[in-house]
Amino acid sequence: MEDLEKISKDIRNDIVDMIYSAGSGHPGGSLSCVEILVALYHKLMNLNLDNEGSRIDKFILSKGHASSCYYAVLSSKGYIPHEDLKTFRKFDSYLEGHPCIKINGVDVSSGSLGQGLSIANGMAISKKVSGKEGNVYCLVGDGEIEEGQIWEAAMASNKYKLDNLCVIVDNNNLQIDGTIEEVMSSYPIEEKFRSFGFQIININGHDIEEIIKAFDVAKNIKEKPTCIIAKTIKGKGISFMENQVGWHGKAPNEEQYIQAMKELET
Repeated sequence: MEDLEKISKDIRNDIVDMIYSAGSGHPGGSLSCVEILVALYHKLMNLNLDNEGSRIDKFILSKGHASSCYYAVLSSKGYIPHEDLKTFRKFDSYLEGHPCIKINGVDVSSGSLGQGLSIANGMAISKKVSGKEGNVYCLVGDGEIEEGQIWEAAMASNKYKLDNLCVIVDNNNLQIDGTIEEVMSSYPIEEKFRSFGFQIININGHDIEEIIKAFDVAKNIKEKPTCIIAKTIKGKGISFMENQVGWHGKAPNEEQYIQAMKELET
């Protein structure tokens, strides 16, 4: 696990560097999902191509504002040149604020919240109908699941017994305007997804070993979709960003950038 922890640390460096360089971005929710994406891309997902040139396992970043984490992880797997990360959100850059399918390694354009699970359903159904191997992973935010489309999609996930689908909720308890409870409580998340027919797994979303075990369990669940509820910390790894709603969508200034990078070195 030490290698994955080192990669996670490098990803956090890239996230802070990208957002500082851009002067805009979403550090809080990008830093909260680092270990989840690192575990998926560096340990769990089958990124090989099938005979039609499509990746066997699919990932959808439904909470598309966490693109800096996504791009940094894709870069760590060789999909995006590392030097291109510096162009994040800049004029004429292909690394836009939200993922786009023109980016190597990105299968779904996202950012309009609430839509990712519907797309994931379609991918999972397609695999079943065509007899293709592989799983579909969809990362949603705990604020995002306030969107009604999520629950319409959840009904479909259950109806079609999509055991090749795994939804991960990044449960950092903060969204742009405040805590989840203050804005529009999606709690109890576990009971809601369970009532929609999902198998539930609760984990610490920063514990890579726990994350890997959870995904291994999910792969062996039959006849129903899985929802992994990952308890995370918004702004994880940067002391002045952790659990602070103000860091949902702003860039650090020079002083804050220097402090953040020093903290990530320790």
